[in-house]
Amino acid sequence: MKNGSIIEKVRYPSPSPHVSVFMVTYYSGGLKVKGLLAEPQVEGNYDGFLYLRGGIKNVGQVRVGRIVQFASEGFIVMAPFYRGNQGGEGNEDFAGDDREDAFSAFCLLEQYAKVKKNRIHVFGFSRGGVMALMAGVQFPHTCSVVSWGGVSDMFLTYEERVDLRRMMKRVIGGTPSKVPERYEWRTPLYELERLKAPLLIIHGEKDNNVSVEHSYRLENRAKELGKYVESWYFPEFTHYFPPKENRRLVERLTCWMKQRAENPE
Repeated sequence: MKNGSIIEKVRYPSPSPHVSVFMVTYYSGGLKVKGLLAEPQVEGNYDGFLYLRGGIKNVGQVRVGRIVQFASEGFIVMAPFYRGNQGGEGNEDFAGDDREDAFSAFCLLEQYAKVKKNRIHVFGFSRGGVMALMAGVQFPHTCSVVSWGGVSDMFLTYEERVDLRRMMKRVIGGTPSKVPERYEWRTPLYELERLKAPLLIIHGEKDNNVSVEHSYRLENRAKELGKYVESWYFPEFTHYFPPKENRRLVERLTCWMKQRAENPE
């Protein structure tokens, strides 16, 4: 069985009468992994949208309302829970081997009959920003990559988030000074030259969960390498945007995605 193959697909309650939601079990690197799939009910072919959540385990889980929000803009959305969550096999390891679950979810969208050929976008929030960049590097034909409040540098995360250090040492296998290669492997800034897709960065400058410095470093590195990058910074917002602004930004960024697919630079 190849990565991205759907093993089971079960209807899941949807908060929208216009969007169907399914709990899917799919194949990823020898494991059965879970995720949510949302698609507009109107028949037709749509761009694919890989939604990569933040957090780890029960912190920052996929919210059905969020993926329905994106599906309502005319996308087929796949949101992996990552291995070891919601009954899936394996153990999540914070942008380590669990990146395979993002890659396999990308493959799932490629194999999905209703997704337009070569029209898959990748979106990452918080820790999902790292996963989104990795997926964009892994699949050069990605249409666009969006990092919203996204991590770009695992060394910086360890430095800034004292509350996460114990978890990071346990999951990653040590501190950045003891196992720097494991943090470097989880830091996509070192592989950004391989990114072909246009990049959009969104960040609240009052963010205390993922500092805006992550986005500054990502933007600067992308510009150094001559990549197509746009940045939308919001000095008044934290890690979480007010609902009204959130809805407005979802409309704006999905419009940006479609424009990039139609007019690649």
